[in-house]
Amino acid sequence: MAATTTDCVIIGAGHSGLAASYFLQKAGIGHIILERGEIANSWKTERWDSMRLLTPNRQARLPGFGYRGDDPDGFFTVAETVRFIEDYAAFIAAPVRSGIRVTSLCSGSKGFSVATTGGEFEASSVIVASGACNRPSIPECSQSLPESLASVHPLEYRNPEQLPPGGVLTVGASATGLQLALEIHLSGRPVTLSVGEHVRLPRIYRGQDILWWMEKAGILDERYDEMDDLVRARNIPSPQLIGTPQRRTMDLNALSDSGIRLRGKLMDIREGKALFSGSLKNHCELADLKMNRLLRTIDEWIASQGLDVQAGEPDRFPDTRIEESPPLTLDFGRENIRSVVWATGFAPDYTWLDLPVFDRKGRIRHDGGVADWPGLYVLGTTFLRRRKSSFIHGAEDDARDVCGHLVSYVRKRSVA
Repeated sequence: MAATTTDCVIIGAGHSGLAASYFLQKAGIGHIILERGEIANSWKTERWDSMRLLTPNRQARLPGFGYRGDDPDGFFTVAETVRFIEDYAAFIAAPVRSGIRVTSLCSGSKGFSVATTGGEFEASSVIVASGACNRPSIPECSQSLPESLASVHPLEYRNPEQLPPGGVLTVGASATGLQLALEIHLSGRPVTLSVGEHVRLPRIYRGQDILWWMEKAGILDERYDEMDDLVRARNIPSPQLIGTPQRRTMDLNALSDSGIRLRGKLMDIREGKALFSGSLKNHCELADLKMNRLLRTIDEWIASQGLDVQAGEPDRFPDTRIEESPPLTLDFGRENIRSVVWATGFAPDYTWLDLPVFDRKGRIRHDGGVADWPGLYVLGTTFLRRRKSSFIHGAEDDARDVCGHLVSYVRKRSVA
């Protein structure tokens, strides 16, 4: 069977791949979107039941398409997020081929050869928009976890009822870790939270959502080529935020008040015990310092726009409270810990990518989405081109820039 030929193959029919399709259609570039499952597949199959977006509904937008509901300050549920992405795919008539898994991407006579479960494809360009959260990122010390304990990653977690009765150690204190720690605690299971580096933010600041202020003040538009340390910027944890109808602020103080125990970063597991670092205080002080620095930046922008009266007085928040000398060990048996939830992050799955384009951590080398291989592009990763890249509304500007480069490349190649 002859290979299908097109100008561009987009791998992944999430919001980033669909945003790219919008701009390629506008430019008249022929393309196909290959999706291993269905549109918004990760949202349908790899999210816990109670999850909501971290961004308010007013920031739910993709190229030519935005939120049309009556709750701009609310937060999409998983089902609402899926519907939004599906509606967008229909709105742009995206050329999605569902249920086709890519098994190999390598160089070919047309530029690239893409082997899939649905046949062969050839293209002069490829956009990898398969997502940055395809595989669990779990520390090696998990291998020493006693076999009697349940071990769960957020990609497979759905609700507390899948955990056995008894205590739970949740490892990781970014958005996912905080949300799951609280949900599991409210189910009646005592929770200990292991805290490493984290980003503390209030949900509401001076009457508006913190992400609304960050967008208005231009903070979310900071570019990758303006960063002094881009590697660090791309590895900063997701902010400690939760989307609730009450627009609730969720931080370590709130978790402590609810009865959740805080411990330092998990360093190792030995002889049935978790061993924590003594850096909890330092991590919390640094997070408080950075939060206050951000709030001052927002205050300065508000003042520069003459909005002080409208926005009200600046808010400041109590420092994170921790025990004077938090324990550095946790005996699983003695504390009746029956399960561990690894909210320790995610990694992309590029096992099908047969090109020498990886850095030492197994991620695609790229310059703002332009990969280190002619005709290969990336979308949908953290801080791809802007600080907002990891949010749904960040896909538009990233896709516009990346597709602009791709269009020039394809057109030059076609006349060469």
